[in-house]
Amino acid sequence: MIRSTFAGFTTAQLAMAASQRALDVTGQNISNINTPGYTRQRLDITSLNTQKGDFYNSNSTIKVGFGVQMTKVSQLRDPFLDAQYRSQISKLGTSDAHVAGFEQLANIFDESVDEGVRAALVSISSSLSTLSTQAGNKEHDTAVRSNMQVLLNIFREKAIRLQDIREDMQSGFRSTDISDLNQILENIAELNTSIKNSQILGNPALELQDQRNTLLDELGSYLPISVKYRDETIGPDQTVEVLDVSFIDTNGQRHTLVYDGRYSTFDTNVTELPVTLTMTDANGNHVQLAGYQKDDKGNDVYTEILGSGTVKGTLDLLNKSGDFDHSDFRGLGYYEKALDAMINKFATVFNEANKEAIPGTDPVEYKDRPLFTTKDGKTEGFTSLNIKIADGWLNGDYGITISNKLIDSKPGSTADENVLNMISLLEKGFDFEVPVEGGQPVKFFTGSFHDCFANIENTLGIDTKSENAMLTNHITVLNQTSNSRDGVSGVQLDEEGMNLLHFNQSYNAAARLMTTLDEALDKLINGTGVVGR
Repeated sequence: MIRSTFAGFTTAQLAMAASQRALDVTGQNISNINTPGYTRQRLDITSLNTQKGDFYNSNSTIKVGFGVQMTKVSQLRDPFLDAQYRSQISKLGTSDAHVAGFEQLANIFDESVDEGVRAALVSISSSLSTLSTQAGNKEHDTAVRSNMQVLLNIFREKAIRLQDIREDMQSGFRSTDISDLNQILENIAELNTSIKNSQILGNPALELQDQRNTLLDELGSYLPISVKYRDETIGPDQTVEVLDVSFIDTNGQRHTLVYDGRYSTFDTNVTELPVTLTMTDANGNHVQLAGYQKDDKGNDVYTEILGSGTVKGTLDLLNKSGDFDHSDFRGLGYYEKALDAMINKFATVFNEANKEAIPGTDPVEYKDRPLFTTKDGKTEGFTSLNIKIADGWLNGDYGITISNKLIDSKPGSTADENVLNMISLLEKGFDFEVPVEGGQPVKFFTGSFHDCFANIENTLGIDTKSENAMLTNHITVLNQTSNSRDGVSGVQLDEEGMNLLHFNQSYNAAARLMTTLDEALDKLINGTGVVGR
């Protein structure tokens, strides 16, 4: 005897409907196999049993369910893999920004192909050697000055290119990075509202969730984010899932980026150094993420609390100078200051060497005959941008001091020991230091001018190689995490093909169940009590 009220037919009908809907979901997955950001979907089903248990029960009253119930269509995602992926892409963003900056610097300091500073130093040495053989020859003095000017032009050109890189990076940071970051946060907040409203109406809005997840991945490249899902009650026994986004700074403080439909905004000041970054979080709190802060002694100290991400990587390049500001990264400032320190030492040493002994003084006093001055006429504080050939030398008022040996109380006119001294200065070792405001100068190299520039070049090469190695490691780990995540969330054609066969067979089986029940019912109605007719 079949169950009353055609319950068996309901069971078969529900099974056929579930199989049909599962086939629809499988078709949706297959059709979106190449859709960027699409997450594989699944039909969630449960066993349907609306009967209550009887207080008295026996083997003859065994309860059977009423088939299958479709609950919802859900996405297949692993929150742990999502968190791991976004954490790794944040680290990748830092290294990627560093490498991009170093690649631009390499075009300035790499002289493996083009002649530059080292070739100019060789030319200066050669012209001084020629001058030493023909002391007092104005043409050879002019040749020395021309080669000196070539060196200054090379340093100025490198400094201008460094300045251009800094200005382009600052402009891009404000107009691109921070602007895009704010737009991403606004879009996530808007999607939160749209998804919530759709879920209230009974639509899971899975495609909108895919858009939001894509934006979250992109946001993770800018900042180290944390994503949290929570259930929000919207009525009696009715809840919807909402998403909150935050990030934890290097001090362990959590800052809200997106809370339901509210979102934070970022602002930066790139007109002065250091470049500052502030945030107004989703709760209206103002936070300084990068800029000067007072230390225990009341001194202004550059502080950055981002931790990782493209934003941090760019700020490292713009604000940090390595050993020169006791930071953990050699950014643009390091190479700007090292270049200025080299030209400052060069100008100071040769200005000192070109002093002329004053006859009749005991002890001997010297008259300044500077070869170099700053653009405002000073003979100290030289930089690659402010240095120039001294007007006195340029106008021919004086030239290279050939000798400081006194002959009959007059400087020697034929001896060349001072020119030879200048030649030796090009190979002599010096301490190259960078002045630090309010502290002792920082020595970064000891050696000749040639070796000093080679050291700057080698330092950049080491930094670039190190960051490239870190970038490669981050890419490898990120790809592994991405593959693991795609194994869960991505559409696998073989698996979906198996699902097609599986759900098709289950549909056929449910149809066969209905046919069997129909045959049994037909037998019951038309075949019972007809014996002997």
